[in-house]
Amino acid sequence: MRIRDLLAAGTLATVLLLPGLAAAKTLVVGVPDNMTGLDPTNVNDTQSQTAMRTIYQGLFGFDHDMKLVPLLAESYEANDTATEFVLHLRKGVKFHDGTDFDATAVKINIERLANPDNKLSRRSLVAMVDHVDVIDAATVKIILKTPFGAMINSLAHPGAMMLSPAAIEKYGKDIGRNPVGTGPFKFKRWAADVLEVEKFDGYWKKGWPKVDGVTFRSVPENGARFAMLQAGEIQYAVPFPSELVAVAEKIPTLSVVKEPSIVEWYVAINTMKKPFDDLRVRQALNHAVDKVAYCKIVYTGFCTPADSVIPQKLGFYQKQLEFAFDVAKAKALLADAGFPNGFEAEMFANNNTNAIRAMQFLQQQFAQVGVKLTVTPLESGVMAQKIWSVQKPEDATVQLQYGGWSSSTGDADWGLRPLLYGKSFPPAMYNVAYYKNDKVDAAIEGALGTADPTKRAAFYAEAQKLAWVDAPWVYLGVIENISAQSKSLSGVYMLPDRGFVVEDAELK
Repeated sequence: MRIRDLLAAGTLATVLLLPGLAAAKTLVVGVPDNMTGLDPTNVNDTQSQTAMRTIYQGLFGFDHDMKLVPLLAESYEANDTATEFVLHLRKGVKFHDGTDFDATAVKINIERLANPDNKLSRRSLVAMVDHVDVIDAATVKIILKTPFGAMINSLAHPGAMMLSPAAIEKYGKDIGRNPVGTGPFKFKRWAADVLEVEKFDGYWKKGWPKVDGVTFRSVPENGARFAMLQAGEIQYAVPFPSELVAVAEKIPTLSVVKEPSIVEWYVAINTMKKPFDDLRVRQALNHAVDKVAYCKIVYTGFCTPADSVIPQKLGFYQKQLEFAFDVAKAKALLADAGFPNGFEAEMFANNNTNAIRAMQFLQQQFAQVGVKLTVTPLESGVMAQKIWSVQKPEDATVQLQYGGWSSSTGDADWGLRPLLYGKSFPPAMYNVAYYKNDKVDAAIEGALGTADPTKRAAFYAEAQKLAWVDAPWVYLGVIENISAQSKSLSGVYMLPDRGFVVEDAELK
């Protein structure tokens, strides 16, 4: 086969070139959904934020075990009340457009994200910031309105990654299609189902990256993603379909990695819409679902039933009394609420294999108690628009949404506040259940207002207990992270939040 034919086929990440020319090595990653945007401060899905880790970097980050590590900031000090944080920045770092990363850039980024007028969806990460002072080119002081012990963890969230101030000024609201960061790769191209980045020669970490580029390809169907991995069209499939693990493990050219996660799946129930405004209906839906069967059917057993509103491996987790699978009890609750024959409802989710399988399973489970469920798979951009275009809760069309969440700060705050806080309705944050309980809000605010771990633990225990009983979700399961890769690839790994890191990727 001629070189031209190999390129046209598009099945090889590394192509042998003519003598004397170096081989170009591009890592191709297969993912289940399309990207929803390229401004990390204004997207709300882990996959898009993960892909942007190739372009952008934060002041801090997380290692393989979700432990805090320095990135663009080398160190920090905090005062005793956790209201002031002094950050010491890495020197000699350039953005892809050639401008300097310095204290002024940090001030612009944090204050841009914290400014409510900008209406950025990740504002909650830094909403407690009052202002940022530039001490010198390599030092900033962040002053908070109230104490917040998880401030540094929040800065490590990909939603707080640093954008080029020059690019912000140049592109304005179009920055989401023109990303400029300090990461190992710079933006090349973004289409509906493909994101391409290429090596940044001015990267501050000398000798890296080891590949010339990374291409993210959206392949919603699990079997197709696996076939592409086998054929060498992609070298990394993440997340990898659980039902194909046993098959993949028998292929000598592939490696499969399975690890615990902090990703919890659930169905958000719009508590402001009838009949879901009735607690008995929401509790009935929980009793109607066999969570063990969910884990087995949707995730081939690589999953454990959810027993709190946050997963076990997240800090301040508290186990709750489970909603036992009990069809008779579910029917009795529905009858008591005035629905002895059930009702009709719609559920939507992403259009990938796992989400469709989960909705079909729930459709069957709900049918046992008379709830006739219409399931609607949506392309990720369409789903994001359905959620985030709503300006008033009463205008929301959502009834039931199947989805998952992980606290990418590694802290309980981000497992609760974006999802169950009364001030986090879209478009402010991701409370798609439109759930509000004043006591839960008070507990979340109490935890925000102290840096004392003991006091934070007590507040978070209260929030979990109250929210669990209110059942704003159908609680489902906490999954294992599964990825598969070619044995020619090294240096890539998944994070517990279902993100993944390819910065140190190498291809043989």
